[in-house]
Amino acid sequence: MEIIDVIGIDVSKLTLDCCVHSNGLQRRFANHSKGIAKMIKWGLTKSNGDRENLLFILEHTGLYSDRLVQMLAADDCVMKVVSGLEIKRSLGITRGKDDRADARRIALYGYRTREEGRPSTLPSATLVRLKRLMSLRRKLVAQRAGHMATLREQKKVLDQDALLFWVQEDIINLLTWRINDLEREMDNLMQEDPELREMLRLLMGIKGIGKVTARFLIVYTSGFTSFGSWRKFASYCGIAPFPHTSGTSVRGRTRISRLANLEGKSLLHQCALSAVKSSPEMKAYYERRLEMGKSKMSTLNIIRNKLVARAFAVVNRGTPYVNTMKYAS
Repeated sequence: MEIIDVIGIDVSKLTLDCCVHSNGLQRRFANHSKGIAKMIKWGLTKSNGDRENLLFILEHTGLYSDRLVQMLAADDCVMKVVSGLEIKRSLGITRGKDDRADARRIALYGYRTREEGRPSTLPSATLVRLKRLMSLRRKLVAQRAGHMATLREQKKVLDQDALLFWVQEDIINLLTWRINDLEREMDNLMQEDPELREMLRLLMGIKGIGKVTARFLIVYTSGFTSFGSWRKFASYCGIAPFPHTSGTSVRGRTRISRLANLEGKSLLHQCALSAVKSSPEMKAYYERRLEMGKSKMSTLNIIRNKLVARAFAVVNRGTPYVNTMKYAS
């Protein structure tokens, strides 16, 4: 498939600013179903390429771009959904902020990188719903933790205040009920899909990986299809080490990047701690590294990478993880 022309789309809550790279034509459309349909028709008419040679490229903006992505996929259009930071850093020094200018920059970026990577594909409806439920659960868990911390401190320093304490306890109980409702719905979605159910079983067979992390891995890899290797996913989660050297004078420590999916990084850290406690193999590795004088955090980061590698291996292989340590003489 050869990409001849590119249409850059700057997505906002109410509008879509579009630019055809080949001729610089620009137009604004409403960000609703009718507006998106008009935009697709306009793009196919004004660009140089046919449908299969035309690339629609846009920034990932979450909820505001969902309908656009769905309609492009339903219309068999070639599209790429990329990080806004990736586009920004690729264009060098820029001045000012304008939607029309942003659409031109996105189109330019898309044309420069048109032969790189794979076009974006729409995840299944189950994965999309799971991601939304997980996002809501994460917010409710954070809110509950905040109320629990506040209530705990108030009980330490304040006199008995029945109403103050009761209201917060009631909110905590309500949040707990709603979190459990979300958990049940996510469990039902996973169980109703044979492929996702099998992935969940394989992942939870790895010591240290629990249900929450297994769901995260499945959803954010689109069923282990959107990352070519476990190393790329480790980089996405911010646990892959990178060198920090330049010439003969700069010899910094190899370290992980700050650019990361922080939720995934946090979950994998908890999994590493759990693996050290529950897996004799990981515990022996952890203790051996510490005896050699290695730092705890670097060792835990290696364990995080081991867990990701095992997760990709069991899913790609389709068989459970085998603990070879118990067979060692």
